[in-house]
Amino acid sequence: MSSFSPVWTTACTDWEKRIVAKESLIAFKPLFPEEAEIALNVFKKLTLVDVAGSPKIGAVTAQWVFDFVGTIFGAYDYKRNERLINEFFLLISKKNTKSTIAAGIMLTAIILNDRNSAEFIIIAPTKEVADNSFKPIRDMIRADSRLNALFGVSEHTRTVTHRSTRATLSVVAADTGSVGGKKGAYILVDELWIFGERANAESMLEEATGGMASFPEGFLIWLSTQSDKPPAGIFKKKLDYARKVRNGEIDNPSFLPVIYEFPQSLLDDESYLNPDFFYVTNPNIGRSTHIRYLVNKYEQAKENGDDSVQIFLAKYLNVEIGLNKRSDRWAGADFWMLSAYKDKLFIESILDLSEICTIGFDGGGLDDLFGMAVVGRDKNDRSIWYCWNRAWAHPIALERRQEIAPALKDFEQDGDLVIVKNIGEDVTQAAQLCKRIYDAGKLPEKAAIGLDKLGMPSLQDGLLEQIPFELLIGVPQGYQLSSYVQTTERKVAEGKFLHAGQRMMNWCVGNAKGVYQGNAMTIRKQESGKAKIDPLIATFNAVALMSQNPEVAAQSYGVYFV
Repeated sequence: MSSFSPVWTTACTDWEKRIVAKESLIAFKPLFPEEAEIALNVFKKLTLVDVAGSPKIGAVTAQWVFDFVGTIFGAYDYKRNERLINEFFLLISKKNTKSTIAAGIMLTAIILNDRNSAEFIIIAPTKEVADNSFKPIRDMIRADSRLNALFGVSEHTRTVTHRSTRATLSVVAADTGSVGGKKGAYILVDELWIFGERANAESMLEEATGGMASFPEGFLIWLSTQSDKPPAGIFKKKLDYARKVRNGEIDNPSFLPVIYEFPQSLLDDESYLNPDFFYVTNPNIGRSTHIRYLVNKYEQAKENGDDSVQIFLAKYLNVEIGLNKRSDRWAGADFWMLSAYKDKLFIESILDLSEICTIGFDGGGLDDLFGMAVVGRDKNDRSIWYCWNRAWAHPIALERRQEIAPALKDFEQDGDLVIVKNIGEDVTQAAQLCKRIYDAGKLPEKAAIGLDKLGMPSLQDGLLEQIPFELLIGVPQGYQLSSYVQTTERKVAEGKFLHAGQRMMNWCVGNAKGVYQGNAMTIRKQESGKAKIDPLIATFNAVALMSQNPEVAAQSYGVYFV
């Protein structure tokens, strides 16, 4: 084995061609082939106890697995005791041996390790996921007399210990609090999408992986299936970063992404729904999963409705969910993603494109969002409306609603949500935005800013510091908002309601459900507390005013109710 300084890139810019052609998504050979071969010899001899006949991994495993494993171990420079690629990201559909891969990689790593008392850790989000990785490790050891002599197995702590080096391989479940204090040299994080839904996951994982700084030979592996909700938190960050490295937008030769997802062309023409293309995100078809099984799951999902189809697409085809489309969703949700303006919309661009604007607000208690919407009518075509949204939240909302805190923090990073420290700052900032639109001469002098009638007293004081009282108007809510909800959904479906394409609004639209009261449609949250729709209701309030066909007038009027 010799040490040298290889030059490589972990980008795979032709991945769309490769994945359809069933070619490797790793565009380079192992940096140190001898190290890769040594590890693969160990990996391939591990026994798959839960497979009929208990075969060795090498006898029944697809080449893509060997490519991935070989690259991990083949990145190790033995002479320098340094792993040149030390972070890996694998996104793979369900039932493609992800947990078996995790078990085999970590067991191979601890077998080859020669550092005394080294820590190997698999971090799982739940006890169930932890068991999925620990049980194959336990069984692989027990099925081999040499491994059985080499390792001690503690089932109640999910730990195996190398009898010579005293190195340990632990499988820990984050939901039991057992991650605290763990600082391993070799770490594998399983089902990252679940961590993405937890408020403290990023800081917890940062602490757990911090120990790698002292072990240049270590590695960090992220494994996940796709989320059945719009990706959020640490999962979204890692997925976005991995895509940029894969696409060559970021040059980071120490980070290897392997992402099994459909090329955009197959999504656009809906070829991904054709079973002939299910193999694209299921490289293990014919081994750990079968086309007949996938087709059966898909047919049942279609019979059970949109919720089940969404879960199937995310879990078995790795299709990213951009918008929650539940069976009782708001009708406009089906067209919302297609109605985004071609360029990014801001207040300035709406003012430039529009002859007149209306503004809507909606908000509840401290653990709700305070939502704002600006709707502008095109200068040249009055049938075209533009929409931009912003929202504010108090830290109390993140503390009380920790299940949505990662999503809220994502929206804050996008610049569409502002987390204020002091009560009242939200209204003050909203009033300043209203003042900009007012000073630009884009507001009608009556029915310009729509508020929930019941919420007017708590909001108007802050707004009145910047704008005249005559601009405020109460908009009836509940079933009385029904016609404006329908106006919005029709214009969205027609492609004449062009919004800013904000991730926050995709989330809010996905959270909204339509409930009929008689012949009137009421928009409510999908899940009380967990779902927020305030910016969407603010949009309906602004639409209610724009529906009155306003004009910029020279006269002032009092407060009106529509």
